[in-house]
Formats: sequence, structure tokens, C-alpha cells
Amino acid sequence: MLLIPAIDLQDGQCVRLKQGDMKQTTVFSTEPAKMARHWVDQGARRLHLVDLNGAFAGKPKNEAAIRAIIREVGKEIPLQLGGGIRDLGTIERYLDDGLSYVIIGTAAVKNPGFLREACSAFNGHIIAGLDAKAGKVATDGWSKLSGHEALDLARKFEDYGCEALIYTDIGRDGMLQGINLEATVQIAQKVKIPVIASGGLASLADIEALCTVADQGIEGVICGRAIYTGELDFAAAQSRADKLTG
Repeated sequence: MLLIPAIDLQDGQCVRLKQGDMKQTTVFSTEPAKMARHWVDQGARRLHLVDLNGAFAGKPKNEAAIRAIIREVGKEIPLQLGGGIRDLGTIERYLDDGLSYVIIGTAAVKNPGFLREACSAFNGHIIAGLDAKAGKVATDGWSKLSGHEALDLARKFEDYGCEALIYTDIGRDGMLQGINLEATVQIAQKVKIPVIASGGLASLADIEALCTVADQGIEGVICGRAIYTGELDFAAAQSRADKLTG
């Protein structure tokens, strides 16, 4: 089970939101590259970057901070990024800069042809983001709920050639209420590609519960507020996950 620290970027700073609300922001660092280094030193084997401004604006907004993180740790571990990615040129530029994976969320829902093209052009580097509330997928920085069922889109995105899926329960994100294990397992059972859990991770008990269903296709979990507030010791949690899942 891969534990993936999240670095959410807003105005060049490392922050955490509650339920994706830009008005409920806590700043944890003004130097995202140093935060990236911290998590790598704690044993992180991948980092999850989010351009929050980009997600709402529909175009990249934190490129300087992203490049600083790539320079700091990009040669040591894989980096994945989502937020505001709407065209092939942006994907190509990010991959050329040193990112390993690009996450497509809103554009995958609104323009599935774009996702298909991206998977074809950048095979092995595209992850689809499924951000859902009560089973319905949200878009535009989680500000709009679509009529699409997460389960249906998961199967479509797999057919398009995505490398993996990130399933986020946005009702729990940043709330320390625990992972929506049932919904995550339902998604993982519908597809053959890896699923990464996200939203609400609160404690070591969540990690242990995820490890019990790792064989269902759940590859990892994104760690957010809990590792920043100290509710979860990241290094200890990764060590525990390694013991439980080998």
C-alpha cells in the first residue's frame, strides 16, 4: 500500500482545504519545495501535487512552485499532478519538466475525447481523477456536481487507457472523517487498473483498513490534512502498511 503525501498549491503556498472550499484554507508552508523534501525524507515514494488555483481557473496557475518541487525531488521519486489541465500541450510541458503522471479530472468528464487522446499520446502517464459526492462526479474544482455516476465513468476511463484512477470522496476531503472504504472498493472491483483512495484519511486505523482490501485493486492512498496536523505519523504509517501488504 503506497501512502502518497499531498501538496496542495494555492498562490504558491502549500495549503489544505476543507471539502475543496477555497475559503476554508489552512497554510502549512510558504515553501512547497521544502515540504516536498520533508516528505521524501520521511520515506514517501510518490507525491501528489494539486494546482488548486488551476483547478478553478481551468489553466495552470502554480507553475513556479511545481517546477521548484520537481527540481527538489523529481529525480528521486515519481510526482503526479492535477488541476487545470485541459490540453495536450500542457501535459507535454509538464512531463517534459519532469512529472511522472498527469491527473485529468474535470476535462475527462466534460471532454472524454480529450482524455482518450491524452492516454494515446502519453501512454502510461495519464491518471483519471474521479471526484465524487454521493456517487456523483464533481467538476471545476469540485464546485459543480455532474449527473455522471462514478462507477460508470470508472469503466469508461479504463477503456480509454488510463494508467490508474484516483477516487476522492469530496464530502470527506479535509474533514478527517475516514476514507469511504465501501465506495472505493466498489470502484476498484469494477476496473482492472489500480485505484488510489483519497478523501478523509484520519488515522492509522484507516491505513490498516485499506490494507485489508489492497488485493481488490487499491494501490495506494493520498494523505492530506492528517499528516500535516500530526493526527497521522506518515513514516510510521508507511512502515505499518508495508508490513501488512508486503
